[in-house]
Amino acid sequence: MKAAAFDYIKPTSFDHVLDLLQEHGDDARLMAGGQSLMATLNMRLSEPALVIDITGLDALRGISVQNQHLRIGALVTHAEIEASPLVARHAPMLAKAAPHIAHRAIRNAGTWGGSIAYADPAAEWPACVLALGGTVVARGLGGERRIAADDFFLGLYTTALRPAEVLVAGEIPVAEVDHWWGFSELARRHGDYAIVGIAASARRAGTALHDARIALFGVGATPVRALKTEALLNGKGLADINVAEAVASIRAEIDPFSDLTNSTDTKRHLAGVLLQRMLGTSQA
Repeated sequence: MKAAAFDYIKPTSFDHVLDLLQEHGDDARLMAGGQSLMATLNMRLSEPALVIDITGLDALRGISVQNQHLRIGALVTHAEIEASPLVARHAPMLAKAAPHIAHRAIRNAGTWGGSIAYADPAAEWPACVLALGGTVVARGLGGERRIAADDFFLGLYTTALRPAEVLVAGEIPVAEVDHWWGFSELARRHGDYAIVGIAASARRAGTALHDARIALFGVGATPVRALKTEALLNGKGLADINVAEAVASIRAEIDPFSDLTNSTDTKRHLAGVLLQRMLGTSQA
């Protein structure tokens, strides 16, 4: 199947992008890496009248540390995150997650901002941003605003971005010496979307964990925080956690979507397996 006919524009300024979005509304789609958009166009799941190619906007590129946050521009590719010394130092979970994203050719083209804005519930970056307490930076005609990851993912492929607003960056608090984290996923084959995945972070006070955040992906319409299980971890050292209780908790508090090959019960079981592994092998 081929995409329906559409017009194509590659603006050279951000203001031009905003003007086009304002003019065309729902008839326009942004293209960053194109790894998700091109598939939906070719399957005619999306039939915009206009595709706006934003890859010429260098202001949306780059990885930097600003005000104790790691800022990753929307057009930074998955491969650039995978290879970045800044990411490895300040957000090691992202460095760990990146190789799980599809295959090298896709990681070379697909973008951080495109993945977060597309909000696929089985994708790695939305869950990582949520688990790390990150912030999405958006810009529209009214200027720039910051949206907490907890408030950004609203439903299946639905986010808090407003009409004529563009995701320009994502910001992650830099990992301090007390940072604890874990990431794992299960897929039928390497590069496939995860059947179930888990990303978690916390802070350590002595040996005890605090401010735990656990995000699951592949189990619902959005990445899902396991709030009750987080509460079980808070205030305990890893050696003191009742792993069986935590596993039972995470299985009880999620209601995963089934898919063509995995039932709800299978995904619930696998979520517990991943948590059990994480509590034994997570990183300091």
